[in-house]
Amino acid sequence: LKPADVDIKTTALLIIDMVNETCNAKARPRCVETIPAIQKLLNDARAKGMTVIYSLGPAGNNFVEALAPKNGEPIVKSGADKFVNTELEKMLKDKSIAGVIVVGTLANGGVLHTASQAALRGFKVVVPVDGMSSPNLDTLYAEQYTAWHLANGPGLAANVTLTKMDMIKF
Repeated sequence: LKPADVDIKTTALLIIDMVNETCNAKARPRCVETIPAIQKLLNDARAKGMTVIYSLGPAGNNFVEALAPKNGEPIVKSGADKFVNTELEKMLKDKSIAGVIVVGTLANGGVLHTASQAALRGFKVVVPVDGMSSPNLDTLYAEQYTAWHLANGPGLAANVTLTKMDMIKF
């Protein structure tokens, strides 16, 4: 894990699929554990004026209250890769965004595929490993695999920084 210095003007925070239907103690306790750290990162990003973009997956549309969009923050809706059939890339380019911080659930779904597609599209990608979650404690391998793939996948390593929330500096 490496420290990540991000430019608030050219970096966006992407919050992936943090909805009540899937991020709850019964469905994904690991997701619930990430909420306080993601909320702190979100609050810091908003306070600095960083672009924040949300996503919804096929299951659910009721955002976790502590992480809900405010003031017209945009939302895209797609499957695992949030660039597919959405305006995400256009939104980022229209704001001259060159990098993204990707947090949320499902580690091996929306986080993995959105982060890898961002990197392959030339964006600098920061993924805090404590800001992604797998369904439950029995599937921590999904988080480990996601981190490994982002750090070692073809064409990804040069554009991806794995870190922790407290190692991100604005």
